[in-house]
Amino acid sequence: MAFPSDPELPAFPPIDFRAELNDEQFHAVTAEPGPLLVLAGAGSGKTRTLTYRVAYLLSQGVRPGEILLLTFTNKAAKEMLQRVHELTGVEPGRFWGGTFHSIGHRTLRLHGESIGLPRSFTILDAEESEGVLRDAVDALDKGFFKDKTHPKPGPLHAILSMARNTQLSLAETVQRFFPQHEEIRDRLPEFARAYAERKRAGCQLDYDDLLELWLDLLRRSPETREYFAHRFRHVLVDEYQDTNVLQSQIVDLIGSHHRVMAVGDDAQCIYTWRGANVENILTFPDRHPGTVIHRIETNYRSTPQILALANGVLLAQPRGRSFEKELRPHRANSEKPYYVQTMDGREQAQFIVQRIRGLIDEGCSLRDIAILYRAHFQALDIQLELARLQIPYQITSGVRFFEQAHVRDLVALLRFVFNPADTAAWGRIAVLLPKVGDKNAQKLHAAALDHARLMQQDFVDALGTDDVASRVPRDARDEWPKFTASLRQVRDVMRTLKPHNAVEIALDGWYGDYLKGAYANYESRLDDLRSLVGFAGRHEDMHELLAQVMLLGSETGDRSADPTEDALRLTTVHQAKGLEYAAVFLIGLAEGSFPLRRAIEAGDVEEERRLFYVAVTRARDELYLCFPKLNTKGGPAMLQSPSRFLEELPPDLYQPLRPRRSLGW
Repeated sequence: MAFPSDPELPAFPPIDFRAELNDEQFHAVTAEPGPLLVLAGAGSGKTRTLTYRVAYLLSQGVRPGEILLLTFTNKAAKEMLQRVHELTGVEPGRFWGGTFHSIGHRTLRLHGESIGLPRSFTILDAEESEGVLRDAVDALDKGFFKDKTHPKPGPLHAILSMARNTQLSLAETVQRFFPQHEEIRDRLPEFARAYAERKRAGCQLDYDDLLELWLDLLRRSPETREYFAHRFRHVLVDEYQDTNVLQSQIVDLIGSHHRVMAVGDDAQCIYTWRGANVENILTFPDRHPGTVIHRIETNYRSTPQILALANGVLLAQPRGRSFEKELRPHRANSEKPYYVQTMDGREQAQFIVQRIRGLIDEGCSLRDIAILYRAHFQALDIQLELARLQIPYQITSGVRFFEQAHVRDLVALLRFVFNPADTAAWGRIAVLLPKVGDKNAQKLHAAALDHARLMQQDFVDALGTDDVASRVPRDARDEWPKFTASLRQVRDVMRTLKPHNAVEIALDGWYGDYLKGAYANYESRLDDLRSLVGFAGRHEDMHELLAQVMLLGSETGDRSADPTEDALRLTTVHQAKGLEYAAVFLIGLAEGSFPLRRAIEAGDVEEERRLFYVAVTRARDELYLCFPKLNTKGGPAMLQSPSRFLEELPPDLYQPLRPRRSLGW
């Protein structure tokens, strides 16, 4: 294969790399070609290092077309190459730079015929991929998706995708990531084969094919592999700790000359739930003999006291399972992080609001303050308190608690049982049944209303009669008796017990089974709904609970996220990665909440510790570590233990701060 012509480089002013970079960055940027592992600590200038590495290679006579830059977002690649353009005048379009998937697509379009892939292939988006999978499964088993406990096409596609990206068997994938679907794991191989055959027949690729077939091309076509290995004299990979098995193998094959610079931080590998494998970065030196490791540890973001605590987190990692590193401060001394023990989640929320007011008085803007949490349900109390006091906030990791689809579903079920005349609530839950649309839902409600009036019967009881059941669409008839029985159970409990009992029964019944099949992240959504049990326990009457939910929903109505709006930021730690704030409140630091109980049971504590490290390194000036002693999430209050991540830290790394209960909280 001939190399395409690469125009001469434009002349650009010499760059004083020595003056532009600190010592650590300079040594990495100007390192001799070869296998390089750059361990870039939080806030140390990782992007700057990569950008200047590209500029340095150009200054040494390397052509743009000989550099491959692999990133995880197109935005990251665009920003880096634009900065290179500003430094050197070299147009971004002259590089091969982008996400793994975009470069995979480009490669397959050019060379896919080597493995029998026509150039005319089309790429399916997520919705189309699920549609093809649904059709493939329907052709094998018409009744599969009628069982509400079976995964719907979206979650089923997520299972197959995880197996492909991790190269685990489907059985092991289910066991590790989707245990709620253990009973169908033996069916999955035939579904995967049928899905692949249907895509092949339509000359279609899904998102995962772009990686799988790229790797297949490199393995099966030595000529193509050699072409890329010779063309790309330098391979640069951003956020290397987030690579999955496929991506790591692709890099190893293209970089078989070992002129690979992998930039990342094993302590920030927090995405194994979507396929990332920390072993890729830990074993990089083994796969690339002679690897030179560069540590970039000078932190420009946080105070020395916050970094001391972050280093304490790193020291608690098991020896031999991570690279040693120590963040070093560039900034002047300040206050130690604060350890705040509160009675429960409500007092935690009240403390945070009071302290935020103090920060505002001290000149801090709302948008430079963040509340971080491990899982969405942990932010319920703080959302309620912010809504009550009309403090503006944005959730940057999804929608607000009462706006989430599964929360709205369960609330609609409760609303309908409490008031069967609420046709809006009925319409929301009825359409969750197979083949029941809005018009069907209206007809079923009208039929039940007529029957109830004629027979002077309770409306919920009327739903279960043969007269109404005969009008149910064929695909929903098997599910209808369970659906109506669950509604009756909720009604009976609602009449005799407390609101939280009704929520528990609703969650344990038909809707709980529906949830299992409807969402790939079933367990986290179940946690959200269990927290609704605790919220319901604060109310004596169902009408009071439902009124509060609806009022809160209207007060926290959907507003598009505006990065310039002066609003408090609420986000999961996962979504906060890469961001920074003047003040950070890390909430819910109790065993079972952070680390999550299911992570402890699954043996994933090390990833939870890395999450904790990511969380504390988001703070620039002030860090508040909040521990509520009582858990009221799922029913009666229970004493909690502080998170092991707090207990592991030497107490001299933080200072206690007691909420001022004299304020009348």
